[in-house]
Amino acid sequence: MEIIGYVASACIGISLGLIGSGGSILTVPVLVYLFHVEPTLATAYSLFIVGSTALVGGIQSSLQHRVDLRTALVFSIPSFIAVFITRRFLVPYIPHELFSIGSLLVTKDIAIMVFFAFIMMVVAIGMIRSQRETPSSGQDMAYNYPLIVLEGFVVGILTGLVGAGGGFLIIPALVLLSHLPMKKAVGTSLLIIAAKSLIGFLGDIGSGQHIDFVFLISISIIAITGLFVGSFLSKFIHGHSLKTAFGWFVLVMGVYIVLRETVFLP
Repeated sequence: MEIIGYVASACIGISLGLIGSGGSILTVPVLVYLFHVEPTLATAYSLFIVGSTALVGGIQSSLQHRVDLRTALVFSIPSFIAVFITRRFLVPYIPHELFSIGSLLVTKDIAIMVFFAFIMMVVAIGMIRSQRETPSSGQDMAYNYPLIVLEGFVVGILTGLVGAGGGFLIIPALVLLSHLPMKKAVGTSLLIIAAKSLIGFLGDIGSGQHIDFVFLISISIIAITGLFVGSFLSKFIHGHSLKTAFGWFVLVMGVYIVLRETVFLP
């Protein structure tokens, strides 16, 4: 299973390079189901792997002028605060056993995975159904600052809870609230994901969890290699096609995780 896990790790980077997101959607299941990392620790590992990979992608996108720094800054500040507080002060105090539904005992780990999947499915449906056209790069962009700040704070909390970089929430916000073209939203998303994921990981270092940095760096190097492959492939795919394909991908993964955690128990 570990060999499959390393192959899937490359797909984490390919996903980030291709659509600016999906890395964390793959990372948490890969760590939990293929490397057998317990879910709470997997969310911490995910922050490092996705954050370091997205950082490389964000720098690459900046050099290609595919990052809106103003939007990234407005979105990132409330997100930084929310993700650090959540990882440092909220997650460690969630009880291991939450409640029971019939014969199913809902633990902290199951709740994290199912909540993660639910958020994925809601966002995926919104991306699939949205037909709104984004303006061309030559048009003026209307920024809805209050909503961007609110979205940044909400994404920060969700990032802290489930260890997701949040690109599957950031990209819709950038497209719909900042009116960024899809491919520019991808580059901006990578920069935001990198910053808040790595800051969130700092909260885990201070929480006393044992961190296997050799494992983390190994997976991150593989994912970064995949990122360059994804970036190359993105040159040949239209932004609208990326948006639709991304939505379907997230939806399928969300349904799988719910079934895996609540029906097809190991």
